[in-house]
Amino acid sequence: MIEKPEEQDDSPYRSGHNPEMKGKKAECDGGAQIAETKYAGRQFFAGALTGDYRDYGDYPWRWYLMSELTQKPEAYTYDAVWCDEGSLILLDE
Repeated sequence: MIEKPEEQDDSPYRSGHNPEMKGKKAECDGGAQIAETKYAGRQFFAGALTGDYRDYGDYPWRWYLMSELTQKPEAYTYDAVWCDEGSLILLDE
């Protein structure tokens, strides 16, 4: 069951939580802009989903929060990352 997203008047997204995704092991392949260029590079992450998500736009573009990272780019200094739902590969299924 997906919990109703929180109402946030000043944010470009709606936040929510999907308990069915919490704790699922996943991989995420995405891109990030290369500083001071018009190009992007590929980045790979692996970890566990928290179940927290953000929906952007009227036709929702969903991003899930991944934490407990077991793989991440060497220069990535954060403990969690937002992954586009379409870029997630669930490993528990």
